[in-house]
Amino acid sequence: MTILTSENDAKSGVEEPPDTDARHKLTAVTGLAALSLDAMASVAYGPEAIVLVLAVAGGHGLGFTVPVTLLIAALLALLVASYRQVIAAFPDGGGSYAVARTYLGRRTSLVAAASLVLDYVLNVAVAVTAGVAALTSAFPSLYDDRLPICLAVLVLITAINLRGIVESARAFIVPTAVFIGAIFVVIVVGLFRDAPASTEAAAGHASVLGDNATTVGVLLLLKAFASGCSALTGVEAIANAVPAFRAPAVRRAQHAEVALGSLLGVMLIGLSVLISRFELQPVEGVTVLAQLADASIGHHTGFYVVQFATVALLALSANTSFGGLPVLLKLLARDNYLPHVFGLRADRQVHRYGVLALALVSALLLVFSGGDTNTLVPLFAIGVFVGFTIAQTGMVIHWRRVRGPRWTGKAWLNGLGALLTGVSAIVVTLTKFHDGAWLVVVTLPLLVAAFEAVHRAYTRIGERLGVGRIPEPPQRDRSVVVVPVSSLTRLTREALTAAVSLGDEVFAVTVCHPDPEDRAQTEALERDWARWNPGVPLVRLTSQRRTLGRPVAAYVRQLSATPGTRITVLVAEVEPAHWWQRVLQNQRGAVVAHAVRRDTDAVICRLRFRLT
Repeated sequence: MTILTSENDAKSGVEEPPDTDARHKLTAVTGLAALSLDAMASVAYGPEAIVLVLAVAGGHGLGFTVPVTLLIAALLALLVASYRQVIAAFPDGGGSYAVARTYLGRRTSLVAAASLVLDYVLNVAVAVTAGVAALTSAFPSLYDDRLPICLAVLVLITAINLRGIVESARAFIVPTAVFIGAIFVVIVVGLFRDAPASTEAAAGHASVLGDNATTVGVLLLLKAFASGCSALTGVEAIANAVPAFRAPAVRRAQHAEVALGSLLGVMLIGLSVLISRFELQPVEGVTVLAQLADASIGHHTGFYVVQFATVALLALSANTSFGGLPVLLKLLARDNYLPHVFGLRADRQVHRYGVLALALVSALLLVFSGGDTNTLVPLFAIGVFVGFTIAQTGMVIHWRRVRGPRWTGKAWLNGLGALLTGVSAIVVTLTKFHDGAWLVVVTLPLLVAAFEAVHRAYTRIGERLGVGRIPEPPQRDRSVVVVPVSSLTRLTREALTAAVSLGDEVFAVTVCHPDPEDRAQTEALERDWARWNPGVPLVRLTSQRRTLGRPVAAYVRQLSATPGTRITVLVAEVEPAHWWQRVLQNQRGAVVAHAVRRDTDAVICRLRFRLT
């Protein structure tokens, strides 16, 4: 019912409630900059992926570049239309996870969530390594320093995102605009040329073109289509992060989604037309985009502007994951599939723990790969195809239940999209299986199993706590406070003052070991205690071992044997005036607290006495 209302509101133009924290949220333009860098940067490797596959069939195979790209653009249009509806139907974000949770069941939703998590994490690693690879291509002397540079870029992006998604969007608006402008210049100028302006970029590099073939098989076209669909990664990011937009969030997110699809589609088709127009052949060591820039605008300043814009956007496209994954982790935490700490939100609308977790896992991937893009690329995009397929399938069921205007046409479109993305997922998995895709096949069920394990743990905790049930009225029990002491000081007085304020009965305890020095100190404390006479008995706990925590815990267990008794152990500690003075403390309080917490059900109360 909530879903129908949300969608109808979005269509009828009903205003959402005022946004009390609008300045820390995204507009359509900043949302495009923050959440579309992954998709925008894919034009640097999407057309190349198509060309490299078709090049196996020689020049005849390259003739199918435009038709394959048009099919991908058609699929892109289907996905954008679908995710516009996902945004309206699920304004709380979550994308394919939210769709699957509502229409396809819990287990399928976890598969969608796991695929999105994998895609987001791999996107960060691939984006950073691809950007640094482009940089080291321009400056070969940096090649041996790839990993430190990758980690430095990751730290920079993480720091920006910890300041808030709006801050990251503002920081990335200029690089995004420069890249889009540069690509459009390449396309427009190239369309007016009859021949390449320059071929200097490819000069001296070996061609990877295969022997000419007279026919191009369906399997090769499917493989080219599936490889080119890597350009569609990131299309779902806006639907996953709808809550990050200003009100009306649904409308702004939909506008950003349409703008993303339009720009990406035009760039993909334009570049593929130029590939055919210039009869470009892929070569080793030079990207297809670099060859197109060279052929279109010549080998001068404009060429290097395109290259540096590509380097910047590839490196920064990792920001898409920092915008989408923390919101997804929040939803999983809300549904008890991840630790609840991922649901916490700091100032500036930052899901800090999600950002830090993404940065940590991505850093481990970068170290594992050594900053090499080719190690990670085979793992990339499979997860997003799985998410696409699940989201499209769920939306078919959505339309069948809603049955709004023209619902049959929309359901057929989503069904076709599910079929195409499903085929792409299968083809990519099979063709890249031995290149590392098997890791994704193994990791997906492991992630789902981890989600299930966390959910079972929270279910057991909820049953023990009676979550969702009204508890019995509170009752008053006998309250006993135990205060460990070792000497008479102002700290002892403060501890006993707090104890008698908390409990019905208070016992001060001191641990005595068998050696003569310890016995003498204990006897001196007992004499001083009798002279002070604070109204609280001092209990000597004799221990044959040099330990503090176990005798206190044993005494607490003895007291708790009486039914209806609530025991609090009050551990008094000095809070030094300077942080460095902490190393001067003996840590006895921490030892006692640990032992009591481990061996009893008593409440631990840590009293901090500040030294000024």
